Amino acid sequence: MLKNLMFRSMLFLLIIVCTVATGCSKQVEQSNVELTISAAASLTDAMKEIQTNYEKKHTHIKLQYNFGASGALQQQIEQGAPADVFLSAASKNMKELVDKSLIDASQQSNLLLNGLVVVVPADSKLNVQKLDDLSAAGVTHIAVGEPQTVPAGSYAKEALTNVKLWDPLQAKIVQGKDVRQVLTYVESGNAEAGFVYKTDALTSTKVKVALTVDPKSYKPIEYPAGIVKASKHSKEATEFYTYLKSKEAQDVFVKFGFTIPQ
Repeated sequence: MLKNLMFRSMLFLLIIVCTVATGCSKQVEQSNVELTISAAASLTDAMKEIQTNYEKKHTHIKLQYNFGASGALQQQIEQGAPADVFLSAASKNMKELVDKSLIDASQQSNLLLNGLVVVVPADSKLNVQKLDDLSAAGVTHIAVGEPQTVPAGSYAKEALTNVKLWDPLQAKIVQGKDVRQVLTYVESGNAEAGFVYKTDALTSTKVKVALTVDPKSYKPIEYPAGIVKASKHSKEATEFYTYLKSKEAQDVFVKFGFTIPQ
């Protein structure tokens, strides 16, 4: 009888230990959250530094980035691809997701501003001081983001259209899937010139800025950020979204050439 009592006591203790251990294990498992951040390709360098800073202070959070053209990222979200936070290089992509009730209007805001420039290879001897100079015989390839999906390409098309150059330059234009591919075309010499954001030009030693495109010739380049309604980690997504607007995060963006809206 004594042995039977001792066996029951040990069994009871074992059940308690297993229950507690399983509960702790589940708690640890539940506390480790991976957030998927769909962000415009031009944000790559800044967001990687923000990832380092954020994960250092939030050890239970892992940021998984999905970089690409804003239009392509918008389409992915519309098709149900996993995403917790969306950072676009154009307001129209965010607005369309808000209009389709995929992002709440109250959970998105304009985060950053950027500018458009024309870059040429660092060793280029071309004299490109104004957009008209792109018509010169020495310029045979001009890299531009695909206007339908790449905001930088849309801004470039708008600027060229305003000076009546978009159609005349069609034979020279080479389209890229995102602004980073456009930068690569110029870096590699596959294009004599390319339209990229000011921030992209700052990331490369293989190109130089030939001219700054008149900001009056295209719509303001705004970078809105928003929380995707379908997020399975809305609490953590909200915390990260809030962090992006903090001074610590803004200092990183400014370091990489972005401007903070007043």
